[in-house]
Amino acid sequence: MVARIPIFHRLSPRRRRLVFWLVPLLLLAGWFGWQAFRQPVQAEVPTAEATRGDIEYVVTALGNLQPRHYVDVGAQVSGQLVRLHVDVGDPVGEGDLLAEIDADVQQARVEAGRAQLVALQAQLAERQAQLALARQQFQRQERLLADDATSEDAFQIARATVLTTEAQIRALQAQIEQNRSSLRAEEATLGFTRIFAPMDGVVVSMEARQGQTLNANQVAPILMRIADLSTMTVWTEVSEADVSRLRAGMPAYFSPLGMPGTRWEGQLRQILPTPEILNNVVLYTALFDVDNSDGRLMTQMTAQVFFVLDEARDVVRVPVSAVQPLRGGKGLVTVITRNGQREQREVETGVSDRITVEIRRGLEEGETVLVNASPGGRASAQGGNRSPQRMPRGLF
Repeated sequence: MVARIPIFHRLSPRRRRLVFWLVPLLLLAGWFGWQAFRQPVQAEVPTAEATRGDIEYVVTALGNLQPRHYVDVGAQVSGQLVRLHVDVGDPVGEGDLLAEIDADVQQARVEAGRAQLVALQAQLAERQAQLALARQQFQRQERLLADDATSEDAFQIARATVLTTEAQIRALQAQIEQNRSSLRAEEATLGFTRIFAPMDGVVVSMEARQGQTLNANQVAPILMRIADLSTMTVWTEVSEADVSRLRAGMPAYFSPLGMPGTRWEGQLRQILPTPEILNNVVLYTALFDVDNSDGRLMTQMTAQVFFVLDEARDVVRVPVSAVQPLRGGKGLVTVITRNGQREQREVETGVSDRITVEIRRGLEEGETVLVNASPGGRASAQGGNRSPQRMPRGLF
């Protein structure tokens, strides 16, 4: 019978020493792996630093730019537009000649009115001469009647001639005044064939072309629009849910879509009382003016508008989700101290834009706070993936 020899004893001395050291190492590694498996995975705690900056609580809306002052220049007479002296984009001053309409018909009417006035004045001179003769004859008849040298009938005829001539003169004088009034109207109409600028500004649009025939019998045709672009008005559409929070005089600003980093500021001037309904959405028009002395703003630009309901400048602020709201403008934050300890602290809150909140008292700039902290002071393991919580209105 052959005795069985263990495999370990079959190994060479060198391999025995290798196994002697390798087995304890494998056992030790397995023990540490088992301990690591038993320990729960520690989630990364989301934190944020208290920073200093500005906070604005705003109502946002879309709008477009229009000139504050403008006028549509029209034609008051009919005729062919024979000359345009300006084009779109040209600056004009008050009284500058803009356009001319064919004036031949109006000129003929003025000349006819003047000729008729001359004829009436000649008739008036004739009647005045007849009146002078009639008065002399009446005076002669009056002397003869006193000497019984004429008849009563001749005397009455002479007096009637004087009265009739005087009446004819008054009628001619009235007719002359009427003719003068008509002539002034015709001359004014002739003047309307030359169109002048009613204000200083820039020609922003042109509705007529040279050679076009204009018909002003029913509606005055629009030739062009002149606008003063030094002050622009932002026409903003605000929903009925937000319009009740707006007040005249409140600050507002906007950034054009093409210049997102630029900001123009103004004050809310007016909210038009009549809304516009688009797709069952009630929108009110809010207006505010901005300075455009540099001419960078243009008509019909689209603007992202912000009406400032409340604001805080150069204040300590933290994310809204780092504060647990309390009553009376108070809140709780969990502060990570320098030695890594957690400390719950009551703070006084201020203005909030629903992303960050102002800390008026209880926290200093540069301190670190937990984000999405639970009431027990522990951070949620999934807190870093959550969006900021919506805070109840009125707490901040």
